[in-house]
Amino acid sequence: MPASHLNQLIAALPLQRGASEPLFRQLYAAIKLAVLDGRMSPGMQLPPTRDFCRLLAVSRQTVLNAYALLTAEGYLDGAVGRGTFVSREVPAAVAAPATAAPGLLRPLSARGQGVVTAMRQVAFHRGPLRAFRVGMPRIDHFPFDVWNRLEARRRRRPDHQFGYGDPAGYLPLRELLCVYLKASRGVQCTPQQIVITSGSQQALFLLSTILLAPGDAAWMESPGYRGASGPLRAAGARVFPVPVDAQGLDVAYGVAHCPQAKLAYVTPSHQMPLGVSMSLPRRLALLAWAAHNKAWLVEDDYDSEYRYSGAPLASLQSLDRAGCVVYVGTLSKVLFPGLRLGYMVAPPALAEALVQAKAVMDRHTAIVPQMALADFIAEGHFGRHIRRTRDSNAERRDLLVRGLAHELGDQLACGPADSGLELCAYFRGDHDEEAVSRAGLARGIELRPLGHYADPAAGPECATPPGLLLGFAAIPPAEMAHGLQELGRILRGR
Repeated sequence: MPASHLNQLIAALPLQRGASEPLFRQLYAAIKLAVLDGRMSPGMQLPPTRDFCRLLAVSRQTVLNAYALLTAEGYLDGAVGRGTFVSREVPAAVAAPATAAPGLLRPLSARGQGVVTAMRQVAFHRGPLRAFRVGMPRIDHFPFDVWNRLEARRRRRPDHQFGYGDPAGYLPLRELLCVYLKASRGVQCTPQQIVITSGSQQALFLLSTILLAPGDAAWMESPGYRGASGPLRAAGARVFPVPVDAQGLDVAYGVAHCPQAKLAYVTPSHQMPLGVSMSLPRRLALLAWAAHNKAWLVEDDYDSEYRYSGAPLASLQSLDRAGCVVYVGTLSKVLFPGLRLGYMVAPPALAEALVQAKAVMDRHTAIVPQMALADFIAEGHFGRHIRRTRDSNAERRDLLVRGLAHELGDQLACGPADSGLELCAYFRGDHDEEAVSRAGLARGIELRPLGHYADPAAGPECATPPGLLLGFAAIPPAEMAHGLQELGRILRGR
């Protein structure tokens, strides 16, 4: 390159004087980019530092510092008395100008593409809270002052437990959860069977990954929780939709049409989204099928704490005698979603494998929140919070049920409403779910169509009457009243 062209190139290097980034770092980045995109080719001699200073009006030390960094990283070669050159070791392929369009970059692997696309159909919360957002607990009811005090106390007393932890989780927390699950859900376990996860979503991904081979069949409730079918598909499983009726998962249908499945995902205590509970005959039939076929059952018990009529139902795991049920729980609905703490209760023979898989994924879940939660439970705050929140949820559930009956009884029929954070409501008239949902967003309310939870590959036997899933736990009374008014206007075409 002629000296005049090189001088023009150097003079044009972008430097922002007065910026927070030092000038030598800016100069380093600009020369590095010029080398990588081929404007400064391998072997090219750069001007002496004094000339470089004059062209850019910077100090010599700025140039020397930039040269030193570039030389250390292998972009420049130089010696006193010989000059400074672009290194000939920079591969020509790297130094050549990039001409490929972004769409022609190397594709993801088939497995990577499966992971990326698996959750595309899952709806995520966006924007401020509004009626009738589903899956949200009442966060303003949580005693954050107590929680912050517990976390601060732990941080003030760091000890050896602040290093790398047990992949299974903080042992005192697992011991406390063991006691709690036995008392509240009838779960039969030891602390060694419990694995703490970063939310139940991580638990579902781990289980899908280590229990299924690509092509294995897995039963999935339809309609059902799309956040569970995502990990199954990401693992390469063949998801087989099984219909749900008033007694829960139709086990006989699954046995008749896909008896060779290796896993079944179920929400037996409170089916998502229909709200029904699996009957005892169905539970026993499901356990018998799994034991006979050496299949796994993943029991997602995502909100069993919030049952408003009678005691919480016993878990499916409490009936398991063949070691085939993995119980998955979350603290997102009991405490707050941002905590990202969940857990698995595995059969003894599977527990160690899950611990090792967890270690591969992220070594262990953050330790301070686990410690704070252990203190939160041990000091009685956990039990008090559940009782207080259950009462609050019941009040808001009653408010929504009464509001639907009074304002929209001619338009909607309520489904089961004895547990959970939301309820389903079926259209009495001829309404398009998606059109109603879009109209709701335009009016500032969230209306989740029941069809969102249906598997697109499911047959007519999995069809659910059109309707909506309406969240109530996090919705203040005034916002709920506003949402009911807007929903009434939409359904009546006003």
